[in-house]
Amino acid sequence: FLAAYLAINEIDKLANANLTMVAGLVVVAVIFFAIFWRIEGKIAAPLVSTHYMKQRRTWGLLSCTLLTMTGVFALMNGVVPQLAQDAKFGAGLGADVVSFATLTPYAIIGFLFGPVAGMLAAKFGYRLVLRAGIIVSVIGVVFGMYVANNPSVWSLVALSLALGVSYAGVANIMLNGLGIVLSPKDNPGYLPGMNAGAFNLGAGLSFAILYAVMTNVAGTNGATGGYMASMVAGIVLLALAFACSFLIPNPEEVNK
Repeated sequence: FLAAYLAINEIDKLANANLTMVAGLVVVAVIFFAIFWRIEGKIAAPLVSTHYMKQRRTWGLLSCTLLTMTGVFALMNGVVPQLAQDAKFGAGLGADVVSFATLTPYAIIGFLFGPVAGMLAAKFGYRLVLRAGIIVSVIGVVFGMYVANNPSVWSLVALSLALGVSYAGVANIMLNGLGIVLSPKDNPGYLPGMNAGAFNLGAGLSFAILYAVMTNVAGTNGATGGYMASMVAGIVLLALAFACSFLIPNPEEVNK
């Protein structure tokens, strides 16, 4: 994972990336993954059972988590605050107040909506609520494209609240919950642990990918074009996450 992450981080440099280093890191990542897989398949008490890693409960959930995080995390924690502070193409907020218009509403509404998402999951199921959260997140990012063209304090607050509900308050909660309910009874901690790793990896990849898109497009189409391009990339990643959600098995059936 470290080698793969470093390769993506190097690609983020775009024209200045060392492609030889990228190729070498990819080869190292593949080799060490093969070694890890072989060791885990032979030892009596594996860290992560290859038997479970082959199942949809593992790779389906982890793929969805990774793509969901990658699609939104850097938008709300980087791109949107940057747009808010941009004096020429954004709202021109100061560094001392930008968090109150972007990160604070997002965090508070996500925290408050978490219990509501839990009740909805109990009634409609984790997977359906997850998909609803991803769909509304896509709508929120589309609204973000409007905000990039018409930045104001209140539009930024509205964007923060929308993604706070759909992404932080619903999608993330459902992904965490699925990591628990899909875990095998004989190893209940392995899937939540791997899911946490997917969250962390997705957060890092989000900054690498979305910022690379934003920087590349902004160089030829201006700052506003860069902001919008990063959001389009986020929408594409969320669409892939939505598709991956259909690969997640039904928690009520997987442990029968």
